[in-house]
Amino acid sequence: MITRLLIANRGEIACRIARTARAMGIEVVAVHGRPDADAAHVAAADVAVPLDGTTAAETYLDIDALLAAARTAGADAVHPGYGFLAENAAFARAVIDAGLTWVGPSPEAIAAMGDKLAAKRIMADAGVPTLPSTTDPADAADIGFPVIVKAAAGGGGKGMRVVTDPADLDEAVAAARREAAGAFGDDTVFVERYLERPRHIEVQVLADTHGRVVHLGERECSIQRRHQKVIEEAPSPVVDAAARERLGRAAVAAAEAIGYVGAGTVEFVAVEAADGLEFSFLEVNTRLQVEHPVTEAVWRVGDDPAPLDLVRLQLLVADGAPLPFDQADLHLDGWAVEARLYAEDPAAGFLPATGTVELLAPANLPSTRWDSGVRTGDVISPHFDPMIAKVIAHGPTRTEAVRLAATELARTRLHGVTTNRDALVAVLRHPAFVAGDLHTGFLDAHLTPEALAPAPSPEAVTAHVAAAALAGLHRRRRAARVPRHVPAGGRHNPADPQRTACRHRGSEIAATHRPTGGEGWAVAVDDVTHPVVLHGIAGDDAVVVELTVDGRRLRCAVDRVDGGPGEEAIWLVDSPLGATRLVEVPRFPTAVAAAVEGGLVAPMPGAVIAVHVGEGDEVVEGQPLVVLEAMKMEHRITAPEPGTVAEVGVAVGDQVEAGAVLVVIEAG
Repeated sequence: MITRLLIANRGEIACRIARTARAMGIEVVAVHGRPDADAAHVAAADVAVPLDGTTAAETYLDIDALLAAARTAGADAVHPGYGFLAENAAFARAVIDAGLTWVGPSPEAIAAMGDKLAAKRIMADAGVPTLPSTTDPADAADIGFPVIVKAAAGGGGKGMRVVTDPADLDEAVAAARREAAGAFGDDTVFVERYLERPRHIEVQVLADTHGRVVHLGERECSIQRRHQKVIEEAPSPVVDAAARERLGRAAVAAAEAIGYVGAGTVEFVAVEAADGLEFSFLEVNTRLQVEHPVTEAVWRVGDDPAPLDLVRLQLLVADGAPLPFDQADLHLDGWAVEARLYAEDPAAGFLPATGTVELLAPANLPSTRWDSGVRTGDVISPHFDPMIAKVIAHGPTRTEAVRLAATELARTRLHGVTTNRDALVAVLRHPAFVAGDLHTGFLDAHLTPEALAPAPSPEAVTAHVAAAALAGLHRRRRAARVPRHVPAGGRHNPADPQRTACRHRGSEIAATHRPTGGEGWAVAVDDVTHPVVLHGIAGDDAVVVELTVDGRRLRCAVDRVDGGPGEEAIWLVDSPLGATRLVEVPRFPTAVAAAVEGGLVAPMPGAVIAVHVGEGDEVVEGQPLVVLEAMKMEHRITAPEPGTVAEVGVAVGDQVEAGAVLVVIEAG
């Protein structure tokens, strides 16, 4: 019987596993590197053991160190979560050989599915539909373009390239090999037929050690960027009962073919045809999936109204217990949608972003759930996946679940780092999504960069500047040590306007405000005066301002983040109009370093893995210049226009910070 569980992971999945384990009376052991000493997953555990890796990410990839931590803490079981070593057969074998309980499938099953080529052969032999593929790129023409290059040893969108033009195949294969080697330690790739506008549909399976295998229906995972999922739902809007039965049979056959034990996912690519849904095998994820909460939310056992807990079932199976239900006991209840909230920039091709989360305050509407390992004040670093949280909404119908998910995201207060929050809301509220017309190219087909990262409206900025100015006056009043009848700001005439200045998205905004009698105020923003009625204001650090601006009544939540030595204070404002981050302009501004004219800068911290040009080279628009690796993915820096390379500021192997000048081009 498991009594003390070591979670060989970090972030939200470690917090989520800890929550269930502790509810089952199992003590939880966390592991952490030095940067994670105060992380949320450490606080969620009973015992924490520090690790000492060469780099932050390698800390969680050291098998010997993880086993030593288990011995130190007296753990008798290991749960790998997902990512890192979750699908590493050598780690599973080492855990078992150390006499510990492994919460997952056998090392043999992991190894069989870890090799995507071997997996396709096994599935074909088991009667599961598969797509044509080849290990020799020279044979790609026999498959027919477009094709997709895939890493044989991995998934998650890493080591994948779609190729529509045969002339681009060699470069795509080389790039996929580099990325696969960096992410999985294996540069083997293969070429597979690529379906345009397909759906990505996956089936959750559960299997115990007593020969029972069941499926928990499908999840629709077609909303993706960079070949990675961002919105998932269960069930799928195009899968009826008959298609669900066919998908379920194929998934169970796949699990039985490899002697699967525990929770796993069989992934398919699907297209709608005249005679029904056609689907083909993609891969088996031999672990818990990121999107497992939507399955938990909609599946019930018999008359029990409680949602399922897949982590609990994993732990029961690892303990040797049989699954407590058969396929016939399971039924659907409503609809669930999950949105992955990332620190990333949709306007810049969804590049990962870094920074400090200055404020994270979920709306926590009824029937919503947050799975997160990030809190206010935490730093999103370049060393790990930049996911902030998973936001899950459950409703009786798809329409209600989708609307609830969008509203939960829109009403959540989130500041300090660039995120995909607005992009998620835009997708969830898009007519095509609401209609269930989904495919893996949905974002490119339906939403522009401007729609994915909308700028606040002028009305929102005006209202939020007014709210911040009045909140600042309120805070100063409460902190003042002089009688309340003395005018604020040390003025002799209360009617004299007070001035504030702030920056918003690089532009400076000047504002003045003065009382006009009763609840009335005159607030001038960039010399345009707006009549304001202040209905109420309350709070200390977190201030709620109710006001009417230009005839529109709003309730604004205003937080102030004090800057440290040499840093500027920040106002964080949220209302139904959106969110605004205002940086106070200091009275004595410091000099700002001039930008390098013509310089192309690093969009985020990373390592330089390729430099394609030298000084004096002539370049054309779109030509690759430098390749950065960050968060185990490649990011190409290309020429924005024709010109001549005047300077190359980096070399292969260099570590660069965001904003570092990589190449300077003189326009030609």
